[in-house]
Order: sequence, then C-alpha cells, then structure tokens
Amino acid sequence: MTRVLPVALLCTVFLASCNSKKPVVVGSKNETEQMLLGEIVAQHLEHRLGRPVQRRSGLGNTAVLYQSLLSGEIGVYPEYTGLIESEILKEQANSDPQIVLARVRQEMARVAQAEVLDPLGFDNPSAMVVRAQGTEQIASLGDAVKSDKRWRLGVPFEFQSRSDGLQELALYRLPMDSPRILDPKQLFASLANGDVDMIATRASDGHLTPDWKILADNQKVFPPYEACLLVRKDLIAAEPALRPALAELSGKINLDTMRKLNAEVDVLNRPVATVAAGFLERAGLK
Repeated sequence: MTRVLPVALLCTVFLASCNSKKPVVVGSKNETEQMLLGEIVAQHLEHRLGRPVQRRSGLGNTAVLYQSLLSGEIGVYPEYTGLIESEILKEQANSDPQIVLARVRQEMARVAQAEVLDPLGFDNPSAMVVRAQGTEQIASLGDAVKSDKRWRLGVPFEFQSRSDGLQELALYRLPMDSPRILDPKQLFASLANGDVDMIATRASDGHLTPDWKILADNQKVFPPYEACLLVRKDLIAAEPALRPALAELSGKINLDTMRKLNAEVDVLNRPVATVAAGFLERAGLK
C-alpha cells in the first residue's frame, strides 16, 4: 500500500494540472464552410494539444461570433479579412488584400485584444453567378451591364444586409429587377429553374460546377475575403502550444480545396466531422 499511494497521488496531481488549463473553445458561424473550418481547427488542436477542445458551432453571424470572442465565450473562430473590416470595424475595405490584412491585424490587436493569424490560403469574396450556357459573351459584371438583358437577381438575406454586398454591386448600375431574397439553399435551384438568371454567392460555394460561371468583378467593388483565424491573446498566452499548432493550418487550404470540402457536405451530405478529418489526413496533419 505504501508503494501504491505515491503513484496514485502523482496521477491525481497530473490530472488536476491538466484540468486546470484554460479551456480551448472553437466557435463558428451557422454556415457550412464556417462549421467545416471550425471543426478542422478543433480536431487539429485536439491532435496537437492532446486534450479535448470545446466546440460552439453554428452560433450565428459575424456580430454574434465577434461578441462571443470579446466576452471570452469562445477563444478562436474562422473569419474573413474583408468582413472584419466592413462589419466589425465599419470601414470601407480596401481592394488590396495585404492592406486589408495589415489593417485588421492592427485594429483587432487594439480594440479586441485578439490576433489575426496568417491566412488559411484562400480568398472567398462575393461571387455573382450565371448559367454558363447562353452567356458565352458575358465574362464579367461589366459585360453584364452592357448586355441588353434586364437581370433577375437572387440573393441571400446576408448579401442584401451587408455593407459590402448589394450596396457594392449597385456601383455597377446593373439593369435589374428588384432582387429576390432567397434561402442560401435555394439559390442554385432557382437559377437552374429559371426563376432568376443571376445569383449572389461566395467563390468557395460547393455547388459551383462547370454548369455555372462566376462573373469577374472587373471594377473590384467586392473586397478581399481572405480566410483567417481570429484568436484571443490571453488564450495564446495561456497555451504556448496553441500558436504553432494553428500556424500549421496557414496556407493549407486553397480555394479549390475549400469548394470541394463544402461540396462534400452540401452536395454529398457527408458529416462535417468526417469531412474535416479527411482533410486533415490528406494534408498530413493527423
């Protein structure tokens, strides 16, 4: 008994020290891509930190996630540089990705005590999409303006409400009827059925196939949306292994990869956790 007791005490002390560590809570918005990125981050941190990571997925929009970060309800979540500038900082986002990144890093450190880590590897701006067939002569939004067509536009509510969405598209003076507000899941079905002939989505949408075409934003009215991780500084200070672990994800996800991951969930109906695990394995991070 006298030899067993010290071992038991050591185990108790070890477990207590593990449990006393600051919890790592990963949040995400209520969108497929966000939940995927959040799950990728959570699984990766569990592998690297060797302990469970809490998840708060599908919390809401940018405003909700940002407030959750400020309050400490979550410690890290995926965000987009242009969206930080337009929706959080309430500024007109620059068209230069490097300028936007530098600006949001400076301001998030100042007003939120948070770090914007190096981008994950893809830019995901708003994308105006039309059918590929029958629009061979229209490659850009500028071409769409010059065409004889009066466009029937379908947009999600989020695109209409954002300051860098429908308001920016209006700069083109595109001939169109009043936009139809659609559920994001209805966008491509409405385009396929002919209910609308142009929709607003994001460049990484998993439904994008050769049947559809993204019109080039030749005036660059839509700001860059580089995907990145927003992390509380006190969490980084409390967990020394956190920064190097998250840095391993920087530059690992290009636009084509993110589009395919979204398609696995939205088109093939695969579970988010399964798709995230598959990505980490293929990326050599498991």
